[in-house]
Amino acid sequence: MQPSTPMPPLTKEMQDCVEACMTCHGVCEETMSCCMQLGGQAQMQVMRTLMDCSEMTRLCADMMMRRSPLSAQMCALCARVCDMCAEACMSMPDDPQLMRCAEACRRCSTMCRAMAGAAA
Repeated sequence: MQPSTPMPPLTKEMQDCVEACMTCHGVCEETMSCCMQLGGQAQMQVMRTLMDCSEMTRLCADMMMRRSPLSAQMCALCARVCDMCAEACMSMPDDPQLMRCAEACRRCSTMCRAMAGAAA
């Protein structure tokens, strides 16, 4: 068995994208906690999207960090999920936590879309 070649460090763009994904993941988790306290049917729809976005952003960051050959496709999908989550959060513009989450989702979407395009 040959010794493995060390992986090159993440590029600045990849580091920024991983950071945006992890920030978005954290904000989605915080927002889910806030939504659980509020309850209501509208909140449940937002909760589903928050759960999807939280999981997708964490997975996307993990795949970029381990240099998965599928990370570009994951970034493209992550951007779509983040867009959906931002839109869902914007459905309740009076809630500052949801607005904070929408902003984190938009930033992550932008970064992931750039990463997906860079690898295409």
